[in-house]
This record gives sequence, C-alpha cells and structure tokens, in this order.
Amino acid sequence: MSETTTDHDAIRRWAESKGGRPAAVDRTHSDKDVGLIRIMFPDAPNSHHENLVEITWDEFFKEFDERRLALVFDDRSLFNKLVGRDTVDKREHGDHKAHR
Repeated sequence: MSETTTDHDAIRRWAESKGGRPAAVDRTHSDKDVGLIRIMFPDAPNSHHENLVEITWDEFFKEFDERRLALVFDDRSLFNKLVGRDTVDKREHGDHKAHR
C-alpha cells in the first residue's frame, strides 16, 4: 500500500533508509536551474541512474516545494513517484480520474 507525503523529514528518512539520494535529471540540470528532480538508488540491483546527477537535499526540497510536489512511496519497496499536490488533493476528494 502506498503512502503520500510532503514532509521533508519523512521523505529523507524513507529515502536514506533504502540507500536513496536526491538527484536531478542531468540534461535538465544547470547552475541556474536544478531541473527535474528524482530520488535515485544507486546501489539497487539493475539501477539505471546514468542520466541523473546527485544534488543536495536542500536543492531537492527547494525545487520540491516550488513545484508543489508530493511523494507517493511504498515503505516495503523502492517504489516512489513525485506528483503534483493538486493531483493528491483532487484524488483525496474523490476525483479518481486525476492523473498522478
């Protein structure tokens, strides 16, 4: 069962407990823009993170908040997905057609 959160401490604890680190998609990342953010798990089997660049948690959460994102994750696996907070709100209010 997946959970959804915007809590920075909960996100960091979950990610780090699984070996996760904050990252940005390399082709979107520059000195002026963090770009698209992700959580990468470089030590996971079959990890394909060659297109990601590690960033700081501060950079990650700044972008996370500016883009009004939430994290959907499964505590029993590495599954995670960044979604818009507006999508989460809509789904919580019964709009099950809202895209994640």
